[in-house]
Amino acid sequence: MFDLETAAHPQTLRRVAIDPVSRVEGHGKVTLLLDDDNQVHQVRLHIVEFRGFEVFIEGRPYWEVPVTVQRLCGICPVSHHLAAVKAMDLIAGAKQIPPTAEKLRRLMHYGQVLQSHALHFFHLCSPDLLLGFDSDFTRRHILTVAEQHPEIAKQGILLRKFGQEVIRHTAGKRIHGTGAVPGGMNKALTVAERDALRREVDQMIVWSRGAVNLVKQMHLTKPEFYNRFGEFDSNLMGLVDERGALDFYHGGLRATDANRNILFDHLDYARYEEVIDEQAKPWSYMKFPHLRALGEEKGWYRVGPLARVAAADFLSTELANQERTEMMAVGNGRPPHGTLLYHWARLIEVLHSAELIRDLLDDPEILGTDLMADLSPQREGIREAVGVIEAPRGTLFHHYRVGEDDLVKFCNLIVSTTNNNQAMNEAIRHVARTFFDGREVTEGLLNHIEVAIRAYDPCLSCATHALGKMPLEVDLVAPDGQLISRRRRNLEGVA
Repeated sequence: MFDLETAAHPQTLRRVAIDPVSRVEGHGKVTLLLDDDNQVHQVRLHIVEFRGFEVFIEGRPYWEVPVTVQRLCGICPVSHHLAAVKAMDLIAGAKQIPPTAEKLRRLMHYGQVLQSHALHFFHLCSPDLLLGFDSDFTRRHILTVAEQHPEIAKQGILLRKFGQEVIRHTAGKRIHGTGAVPGGMNKALTVAERDALRREVDQMIVWSRGAVNLVKQMHLTKPEFYNRFGEFDSNLMGLVDERGALDFYHGGLRATDANRNILFDHLDYARYEEVIDEQAKPWSYMKFPHLRALGEEKGWYRVGPLARVAAADFLSTELANQERTEMMAVGNGRPPHGTLLYHWARLIEVLHSAELIRDLLDDPEILGTDLMADLSPQREGIREAVGVIEAPRGTLFHHYRVGEDDLVKFCNLIVSTTNNNQAMNEAIRHVARTFFDGREVTEGLLNHIEVAIRAYDPCLSCATHALGKMPLEVDLVAPDGQLISRRRRNLEGVA
């Protein structure tokens, strides 16, 4: 991938800018540099908003952190809640929490994965897949999906609602709950709550299987397009349990190369700094992690549904594992690497989560009331801890140091989207080189690039924007500064 720093004569290249990118949190933009032969030399995804959340945490009591960090996101607060509390368990002196407490946390987390994936696929991505990438942007939104595919839209809404109910019954409320505390849980699951969820979960499994089949048929019908869109090799990373199965809540770190050869396996995630380095770039506030052993150029990797489903040996529930086997066959013996396969894997994880929820609801121990570890006043002096979880969008790292006064002195967060930073840049570069002829900027081209970004489900509050009417402006400028083509999309339409 050519960068501005390495391009021989960047001043001779034409620049195309997409600013802002729609449906990402805050401010993001894409720039493309092209030569006189319309060859793409560089593509960059810029995240230009600075938040500084790691600094906000410093100086706060450690027991406040699991609730405070949820304010990073209103879509996946549970993931930050649980990653932080896993670290704070150790700070509080709890090396192991009671079995019921862990099962309740897992139940909460599986509800989070289910509802977040349902929101992303049905509300944000299904308009592209069901209506067409080049369809009228004024109609390319969830309301048109509801009009033309009412049953699909309804099922997507109710799947998300069910996931939110799982969160409410375990965390106390749907968003920014307080269920997990250092050392365990502060809320038991009642019989009535268990029974209410159990009555619905079998239907959720049926709908989840239907959603997987919906996307699978797209790939089987047009494999050259759906399997090859934004296709490129990459390293893969995710959490696996001792058997090699995907584990959303715990486990060890596994990384593989593009051919699924193991780079490291079952690594204690507290040692993540030994294998992962983070690079800063002057043109983005989002860091670029990579595997230390491979270096910056070859060590970047992907996380999230496609990466972790491919890196794991199997899924622990029957129906989801069957679907995983079918998806993996697309790679003909290698892990599949097409960007749109993220959606297929994402819906397999929806099914997997629904099955895991059912199994936990059928476990009598889920109704237990032994929820807190014995936290001795004489703790063992652990002042530094790491909590890692598989958030809906990928592997999430929370790393803290706490002083003798119990206040946080250091916080480092590597969120899922940061782990996927270079991969998203690669995806839009491949899509731009495939679909952009360098001459005319069309709305359809813009959406192809944004489709590539959205496949990774960047963990930014995209739901706050107006559906199908996001402001977007792209200029195609010659080396002498002359404007060749301009396309603007604003709240009123296309000017």
